Amino acid sequence: MKTLRRGKAYASVAALGVAALVLTSCGGGPGAPETSPASTSGATATGKSEVTLYGTIADAEAKLLEESWADWSKENNITIKYESSKEFETQIAVRAQGGNAPDLAIFPQPGLLGDLATRGFLKPASEGVKANVASGWSEDWAKYGTVDGTLYGAPLMASVKGWVWYSPAEFKENGWEVPTTWQGLLDLTAQIEQDKGEAPWCAGFGSGDASGWPGTDWVEDLVLRQSGKDVYDQWVANEVKFTDPQIKSALDEVGKILKDPKYVNAGYGDITSINSTAFGDVADVMVNGDCSLTHQASFFSGFITDAGGKVGPDADVWGFVTPSMDGAGNSVTGGGEIVGAFNDDPSVVKVQEYLSSPEWANSRVKLGGVLSANKGLDPANASDPLLEEAVKILQDPATTFRFDASDLMPGSVGVGTFFRGMVDWINGSDSETVLNQIENGWPSS
Repeated sequence: MKTLRRGKAYASVAALGVAALVLTSCGGGPGAPETSPASTSGATATGKSEVTLYGTIADAEAKLLEESWADWSKENNITIKYESSKEFETQIAVRAQGGNAPDLAIFPQPGLLGDLATRGFLKPASEGVKANVASGWSEDWAKYGTVDGTLYGAPLMASVKGWVWYSPAEFKENGWEVPTTWQGLLDLTAQIEQDKGEAPWCAGFGSGDASGWPGTDWVEDLVLRQSGKDVYDQWVANEVKFTDPQIKSALDEVGKILKDPKYVNAGYGDITSINSTAFGDVADVMVNGDCSLTHQASFFSGFITDAGGKVGPDADVWGFVTPSMDGAGNSVTGGGEIVGAFNDDPSVVKVQEYLSSPEWANSRVKLGGVLSANKGLDPANASDPLLEEAVKILQDPATTFRFDASDLMPGSVGVGTFFRGMVDWINGSDSETVLNQIENGWPSS
């Protein structure tokens, strides 16, 4: 099965990473040799010949990552040595505290980057990175790499969440239309169940220690669409509690689909089978036609391909973004990575600046399977039509974008009680009980 690169795939250890940082003795520092800050100009004259980069991106995707900078690396006489780890969230904190930090790290959670920045391990972004972020990224994206008013990290790749995947041929055959409102999606769900006599939706929450994260994506989509960006931001900051009626309303809206035995779990079983179904395996029943609808991020196109299907408006599987409540505008959640630096050696600075540039974004996206929110990215470079649509959404100034809430929350909640709460909810716990349990995970200070 294709390995998910995004934060939630490996996020179950994020809280441990933060804890390790806090519990380790306060002595020592990043440990890497440092020079005075330098701009890109003339960096290789005094900089290192090898720059180390650490992240969660693994296997085939890691090879594509290395291919994306190969030409630049040769031209600039800088070797970029990449190391991946499924224990990144734990080890990056341990390595930073122990004086063995990499030169650069690809953070899948802005919250973890913020933890390390506030403890003085990360270097503020160079002028070149600042300029690239200012010209190539929206204010929303820039703030995810900003801590206490200082920019530390540059965005890398991105995903648009909240896509509803379906079969264009099945829709055409049955006269079903893509809905433009949330109520329209509920009405479509009821219509498909009536026409087919079986559940329309399939879902998988299974993801090892991180099981439950696909459910948090559903809730985040509904909080943003129902209550708006201000409430969403307040929720992330715990100014709006999980026990707030607005959050319960969002969870209950999701329950109109995922907790209704008539509507799930196509191809797998009853409601509780959602927890035992791996999130990526859902692609199989989408491709073979056992399932009519599923909810997943833009990266799901890779799983469809792995399952033998093609993605496109006239292909096996296509998607539309979960509609807003009133059908007006695009409000989307998403994920991505932020590149932070542990030292300011001139070569390190130069690599970080390149990774924040439209040149790198186009180089990587051309190789397939990913997208970027960089304004300088040509959507035509996307490897399939849905990723091309996702790029256009990210680049549209009218789009309201919010980073995945659980990736922004403290680890004890975002990858702790929130994940577990969604599993309990699918297993039969009521909304009020689950939301109280999730809120109880919030740190007291």
